[in-house]
Amino acid sequence: MEGLLQFLLAKIILLALASSFVYCYDPSPLQDYCVATNETNGGNLPMCCTYMAPLIFFNLVYVNGEFCKDPKRVTTNDFYTSGLNVPGNTIIGPGARNTVVDVERLPGLNTLGVDIARYDFAPGGLDPPHTHPRGSQIFLVMKGKLFVGFVSSNEYNYTLFTKVLYPGDVFVFPKGLIHFHANIGETNAVVISAGGSQDPGRIIIGDAVFGSKPLIDPKVLAKAFALDYNKVKYLQTVFS
Repeated sequence: MEGLLQFLLAKIILLALASSFVYCYDPSPLQDYCVATNETNGGNLPMCCTYMAPLIFFNLVYVNGEFCKDPKRVTTNDFYTSGLNVPGNTIIGPGARNTVVDVERLPGLNTLGVDIARYDFAPGGLDPPHTHPRGSQIFLVMKGKLFVGFVSSNEYNYTLFTKVLYPGDVFVFPKGLIHFHANIGETNAVVISAGGSQDPGRIIIGDAVFGSKPLIDPKVLAKAFALDYNKVKYLQTVFS
């Protein structure tokens, strides 16, 4: 019995030590690349695996929501795209538009854990408060004058960090924290953004809270935000 207890204690200690080491970030993929493809016929997709547990269908591998292209059929163009020199349409919406390079546009991006995008802001344009649940974001201002900021979690007392950015300035937004970007200049603004995920996700706070499908019970929101019930109903009409 004593030997068994010592064995169990040793296992617990090892698990505790292991937990302290694995509480970090995803490890590197186990292959050079997994170029996304829609070609699922002909048995030409490889049996491979990455840090994301793949779903295997016969001889097809489904990783990060995409099938892997046979490495022997991968070409230079799988890792190339263009078009970020073209301004986005800022006429509609809040005066801001982002042009994202995703896996559909750049198949070689799959499983690499990065993304890039162009943001265009009209004068007075705003990218409203939102979060990226799966990745941090870094901004490089190419043109214009931007007011940006993010809010820390409750652990850090919901502290607001803001900065006015000019061409050449760089600002980083930590993963999952609410942040915003606003053009406070008199001309258009342009930003190149990079992220720590091929698909960092995007949750616009107003849309999520007041425009969910189905709608959250107005009584819940009225109490949560100390708002009049009718005001909540109005906001749900606006956002939905």
